[in-house]
Amino acid sequence: MSEPIPHVPPDAAPPAATPPLAPQRPYSYTCHGVNIDDPWRWLRDPNYPTVEDEEILAYLNAENDYFNAMMEPYKGLTDTIFEEIKGRQQPDLASVPWKDGDWYYQWKFAEESQYRVWLRWPASDADARLGPTAQAETILDEPALAEGLEYFRLGSLGLNHGANLMAYGADTDGSERFRLVVKNLETGELLPEEIPDTTGGVVWSADDSSFFYTLVDDNWRPWQVRRHVLGRPVDQDAVIYEESDPGFFVGIGESSSREYVIIGAGDHVTSEVRIIPSADPGADALVVAPRRPNHEYSVDHQGDRFVIRTNDTHKNTRLAVAPADDPTEAAWTPLVDASDTHYIRGFEAFQDFLAVEERIGGLDHIRLIDRAGETTYIEFPENAYTTGVGQNREFQTDTLRLDYTSMVTPNTVFDYHLGSGELEVRQVQEVPSGYDSSEYVTERLLARARDGAEVPVSLVRRRETPVDGSAPVYLYGYGAYGHAIPPSFSTTRLSLLDRGFIFAIAHIRGGDDMGYHWYEAGKLDRRTNTFNDFVDVARHLVKEGYGSEGRIAIAGGSAGGQLMGAVVNQAPELWGAVAAHVPFVDVLNTMLDDSLPLTPIEWPEWGNPIEDEGAFEYIRSYSPYDQLAARDYPPILATAGLNDPRVTYWEPAKYVARLRVLKTDDNLALLKTNMGAGHGGRSGRYDRLYEVAEEYAFILAVMGLVEQKV
Repeated sequence: MSEPIPHVPPDAAPPAATPPLAPQRPYSYTCHGVNIDDPWRWLRDPNYPTVEDEEILAYLNAENDYFNAMMEPYKGLTDTIFEEIKGRQQPDLASVPWKDGDWYYQWKFAEESQYRVWLRWPASDADARLGPTAQAETILDEPALAEGLEYFRLGSLGLNHGANLMAYGADTDGSERFRLVVKNLETGELLPEEIPDTTGGVVWSADDSSFFYTLVDDNWRPWQVRRHVLGRPVDQDAVIYEESDPGFFVGIGESSSREYVIIGAGDHVTSEVRIIPSADPGADALVVAPRRPNHEYSVDHQGDRFVIRTNDTHKNTRLAVAPADDPTEAAWTPLVDASDTHYIRGFEAFQDFLAVEERIGGLDHIRLIDRAGETTYIEFPENAYTTGVGQNREFQTDTLRLDYTSMVTPNTVFDYHLGSGELEVRQVQEVPSGYDSSEYVTERLLARARDGAEVPVSLVRRRETPVDGSAPVYLYGYGAYGHAIPPSFSTTRLSLLDRGFIFAIAHIRGGDDMGYHWYEAGKLDRRTNTFNDFVDVARHLVKEGYGSEGRIAIAGGSAGGQLMGAVVNQAPELWGAVAAHVPFVDVLNTMLDDSLPLTPIEWPEWGNPIEDEGAFEYIRSYSPYDQLAARDYPPILATAGLNDPRVTYWEPAKYVARLRVLKTDDNLALLKTNMGAGHGGRSGRYDRLYEVAEEYAFILAVMGLVEQKV
């Protein structure tokens, strides 16, 4: 286990150029007979989620001052990189219009604007499919709503069936609590009712007299579905469903047919779905399949039948159907059997077909299934790519909108025409400053992990970048929750590639890149496979000449930030720089604290150390905060969000505080806390890009690469 931490007495706030040292205050507890010391526990404000303790805020601000002081010599570099990245963004970026009933809709940015404006125009207008017509009207102006705010995030837009009312939510501090309002699109006025503390979306009843929404509790947990009747006081809203298990979160949706309200409850491995007819919003919710451990399923309605994706027979899931009058589990009949090789990730129902998202051998595929059960796979122009079903609002349609990209191909929107099989290009991401894909090359490698597993690695580099060990590497990973990191295009990444970097994604276990089994092989008591895979990928890259020890920059966020902390502890000599964004590094303490927003729902992912001594010891053995030791560490940049409900601000703060005391090197250790934002950092599109530029400048500076291009 880690060595004892030397005591650092409290001191006055250090000057900006001196690393802040957070005082240690004795605190310990015993769990499963083991004594745990946590001398920086005081960094958690006891009034969280309100953070107003003056000493805590002073410490976080001192860290921000130190970050600014240390990065000041590289501000010119940061600004240069930011202007490069900004120059690759289309200033007036707009979405491809989508049809929904009698209207076409689109969002777009004005030049220099941080936020979007939402438009619509009549579908009957000439050339309405191509873009805004003379009758286009603004239905929502995000820049106006965000004016004067440090943070702004729009929830989903909930248009009623008559398309004359629109409910939307806004989060103005990054806490992911959205205040719902309803706008009359004919008059432009807001209805008098406002609903705070929601998840930001609604589902309307068929007659447009009411809508359903989800409330979050004091711990941010989505736990209640309520129904609001227009014109009635909000405090009279009926509770439609309330979840009693703090480990299950609740959400709402609408069937593709728009005939049903869908209420889902679940954790990371178990789900339960209820449905209510949209035409009878006061009806009792029907449970499709009662929850049972490790059974996950989802439901959609296809007009005359229900379609269900379920893992009841195989972890890679299958598709089943049920009659329109009985969606319950006893009535399910097979549609697509489960397979060891075909991982069904999701589906969307349309009147005449199903669009099924699959992953085969780690590669995305779109399968279309018509009413006769005939299957068609859509063919794409490259051998390695990322694709998924895009914005499709019409239930009855003969086209399917798809999103497509690869490591060298900018984001592309296709309309697939079912009758002809044609892939029509509707939009290709523009790079105003210029981009030539022929100047870059992408590869896919397999790296053998220490236990024999073959871990895929996606790489991209400039064609002339040598593969002789001399190039610096930027290696990215996540590896949790079954979330795959797709090999997709990035305009920000070009600033590294054009400076000679090789960019790599390690498709490590814990994600579902290779199927659901890949996810299971990196969770619970096999969590350390994720960390080992990442280290073994890095060593494979060194062996094959793609990089060299000490010249690999690594990055990850949230659970990927936990990955960063673990691999730094395991193999610090490999890394030249580390960017750990909102890192989940205080794993043991968080999983022992069931009062935190996400802890109960996280136990199926990490284990429950409160009840399970084995889980306690296993988590303790890899928890990055607990395993810091007196040794040399590479340069580290950690970020946090004061209002983050997912990874609380004190996790990276405690981690950096302990790191400062223990590390035996002179390398930079920086903590930057967004004092008015949450998990995703700053909210404006250019503000976010500037934070990427700061990360890149940090990496170039600490790896001694500043002179390559400034």
